[in-house]
Formats: sequence, structure tokens, C-alpha cells
Amino acid sequence: MVAIKLLHLKPNSLLPFTIFSIKRSSSFLPKPSILSLFCSTQTQTNTQTFSYGPSLHKGKIAPETPFQTQNPITHQPEVGEDNNSLFDEQKFTRVFHLAALRVPANDCFALENRLRGHLLNWPRVKNIARVPGDEIEEEMMTLFDKRKDGEENNEEENEEFESLVLYREKLAKEFNYRGFVNFKNLAKISRPGKRKKKEKKGDGEMKGNERKECCLVEVLEEEEEDEMKGLLGEEFKGGRKWKGSTRLLLLDERYGDKRFEELPQAIKAVFVEETIENRSSTIELVRCKLTLFYDYWQMNEVVLDKNKPKIQTVVNKIDVIQNDYRTMQLEVLAGNHSLVTTVVENGLRFRVDLAKVYWNSRLATERLRLLCGFNRNDVICDVFSGVGPIAVSAAKIVKRVYANDLNPFAVEYLERNSVLNKLEKKIKVFNMDGRRFINAMFSSEKAHSITHVVMNLPNDAAEFLDAFRGVYRNQPRDKEFNFPMIHVYGFSKARDPEFDFDERIRIALQEVAVNVDMRRVRLVAPGKYMLCASFILPKSVAFAECTLNV
Repeated sequence: MVAIKLLHLKPNSLLPFTIFSIKRSSSFLPKPSILSLFCSTQTQTNTQTFSYGPSLHKGKIAPETPFQTQNPITHQPEVGEDNNSLFDEQKFTRVFHLAALRVPANDCFALENRLRGHLLNWPRVKNIARVPGDEIEEEMMTLFDKRKDGEENNEEENEEFESLVLYREKLAKEFNYRGFVNFKNLAKISRPGKRKKKEKKGDGEMKGNERKECCLVEVLEEEEEDEMKGLLGEEFKGGRKWKGSTRLLLLDERYGDKRFEELPQAIKAVFVEETIENRSSTIELVRCKLTLFYDYWQMNEVVLDKNKPKIQTVVNKIDVIQNDYRTMQLEVLAGNHSLVTTVVENGLRFRVDLAKVYWNSRLATERLRLLCGFNRNDVICDVFSGVGPIAVSAAKIVKRVYANDLNPFAVEYLERNSVLNKLEKKIKVFNMDGRRFINAMFSSEKAHSITHVVMNLPNDAAEFLDAFRGVYRNQPRDKEFNFPMIHVYGFSKARDPEFDFDERIRIALQEVAVNVDMRRVRLVAPGKYMLCASFILPKSVAFAECTLNV
């Protein structure tokens, strides 16, 4: 997660832009990014397709029940806190419709291991779920076994009660010990379990089990036989339900609306084996309703409740960065829906709109290291400047900065940020493709004054190095030149990332004799490094025959 004085949350995994990150346990949701908001401009986030796992945009908003209307769940403000809460906890409740296997309690763990890849596997939601009435007392099981033995010895009696509805009606009228066996849930309703009394302590604290559940599983019982037939398929029509203790195995969310025939073979095989072994299956396919409450989305409670009013918005990153502008797809989880924020870095203020531009405060240390290599006589050429974290910061130090970006929104914010920090006279802004920008700069009179070229676009920057071939081809070779220092960033997943990135640079330049200073910036993901390579543009590359059509 990232926090802005807007808050930006990461799948599966929340804090403000001054951006800092909250450490998370692997068992929790993707961590959010926090960013701090100072404006109310409304922006829209992309809500198309969401990756696997729970999401506030995937679930259905739970309808208000009479109980909730009479007992609303509200955020209790702390002493000295503003009573106007930024959010309503009830609005965070989401309902998901799933399929589940109702299995005998003794078999649930074996089946869980067997079907592991086909189960729900959501963070903080157990694959084995409990529902009211799924546990049968031993005394009831004994009575049931006696009744079962009696039925096996009397086939005529079984035939007489072939209709389940008539059989239950008769038992309901008699309601003897056999009735209690068949109507175990009714028995529990008529004799509610004892609840632990809660005693009040000094300051209104409660003694006893007060644990708040973050999720609830309910079985949507099929009332009509035809509905059950459609759910289980023809081969299981009339199969008896298991009368003992049961558990629910929650299936993958993809199977929520599928019929029995559409399920994977691994799940259907369980039914077939049970039927062959016991003549009738002890396993049922049922529909369930999974409700995730406010407490499930822990990042909201941790960030908003504990950081008001500094953090105003909590967002979740819902997909990897894939577009040319490197913008993030974010969903607003709580608070203000604006993704515009002000970030302070190196004593300078930057306005950013996370829906339209890219920003990463984790690179602040690397940017500072780069700035330390500049002096007041330098002229900087920033090929992929974004909103200007390097260009604007460098303008405080160097003689002149030429900044470019392909994203028109980034260019707009770059101009705003240069004015905001009173550095607009030292920054010249361009909006064009990186190759065109390099060609335009080095074919102009400014070429001889450029001392540093920064290419901070790790995903693609190395591919733009071929634009430097022949940039001085029209200049006399015997003239003395100060060739610029090029700083190029890139990612590598290779076993030896430095060697891999070095090879890519040499291939792009079509030059082997390049003295490259390589360093690792950070570990982006397991096995994926971000690197920075710095080298002086080789004379042979600068005067090479141009093979690039610009």
C-alpha cells in the first residue's frame, strides 16, 4: 500500500504520498500504498476486470436487514476526534455467492488436501467453514444409528416412506425421539445454547468472548426438489443427506454459478467414489453466501482510523502496470475519491494525480544519490521525466534542465511543479517520444552543453539507447567534444542481473567497448532487480552511421 495524504493500497497485498509503506503479514491482503490528499478533484479509476481474490468492486453490497437498521454499525470516534467520520462501516460489507461441498466432519481434512487447488483459498477466510447446526451430539447420533438399523431390517417400512416430504410430515406430527434425530436444527432452535455472560468492568470494558468475526458463511438451502436436481445432476436425485456432523468446503469463486456437470473432474470424482462405496453419496453440493464485513478489510481500519486527518483516501492497486504511460489501476476503498495529492521530496512539493501519472516514493533515495552527482555547471537532459521528481530537483542544483515525457498529463503536472517550486526559468519542457527528443536535442546547438542524460524508464529505457548512434555524425570528428554521461535504468530477472543488463546496453548501442558502471538500486520482487547503469557516450557510437529513422 502507499499512503497519500491520499492512501494507495497491493491482489492479493495501504499508506500516505509522502509515500511510506506498511509491512504486512503474508496472510493479509496485498499491501496498499498511502498517498495525503489536499484537493478534491474527482478522478475515475478503472474497474474493468479484477484479479483473483476478494475485492470491494467484485462483491455485492449487502442489503440492510431490519436488525442492522435497528442496530447500525458506526465508527466510534476517539476522544478529540472529529465526529464526522469519513466512512460508513456498513458500506464495506460485501456478499459473494459461492459453491461448497457439505461433507462429513471426519472426512473434511482429507478432502481439503485432495481438492486444495479447487478451493477458495482467500486470505483470512478458512476453506473449511462452519454453519449453525452442523455439529450433532453423540446422543443424537446413537438414536439415529438405531433408527437406521431398524430401517435396514424393515424394507417395507422404507418403501412406505419413499416420499421424503410425507415422511417428515409424519415425524413432525409424532415428534418423538425419531423426530429429534431428523430435525436436529429444530431441536437446537428450541434449546438455544448457553452464552457466556459478559460483565462490565470499570470503564465500560466487557469481560468474555467479544471477538468480532470478519466473515460469515451461510448456506442457501434449496427448497424445491427440482432445484436440488438441477444443482446435483440426475445421477444424485433422491440421494440421502448425511445425518451426522458436517463441514463446508468452500470451492473456488469461479464455480459459484456452475452446475454439477460443469465442475472439474477432480470434484466430480469425489461424488462418484462416495456413491460407489456407500451406495448413496454422503457429500452434497450446496450454494453458499459469503459475507465479508468491515473488519475483513483491515487496511481501512488501520490506516483511516489511526491516521485521520492526515490520510484521506485508501486505494488498492488492482493490476500490474502495463500501459505506455506507466499509470496504476487503482480502486478507492475508503475516503475521498480524488487521487490528486501533494508529495514532499527533497524539500520540494510535487502535485500528482495517480490516476493519470506515475509516482513512486520508494525511489526517493536513488533520486537523491543521482542528484549528488550533479554540479552547478551541468546541463541535464531528462528523457522520461514524468511529473519532474528528478528534473525539478536537479533544477535547484544545475545550470539548465531539459525535461521530456510522452504522457501529456505528466507534462502538464511537470509545468505546474516547476512553477510551484519557482524553478520554471531553469526548466524547458517537451512532450514527445523519447527517440525524437534525443535526436532533437543532439541535433541542435544545445548538444555540446549537455553533460548528463537521465533515462529513468526501467521497463524500456535500454531499448532507446540506439537513438544515440550517430547523434554527432554531422559534426567534424577532429573537433573536441565533452560527451555526456548517460544514466539508464532497467529491470532484470536473470541469475546475474548486472551481466544481463550490461549485455542489453551493448547490444542496443552496437558497441562492445563501453565502460559501464553498474549498481543495483533495489529488489522489486523476488528474483527481479532494478539496476542503474552509468557510462560516457562512446565516441564510436556518437559518430556512427545512423541506422534509425526518426
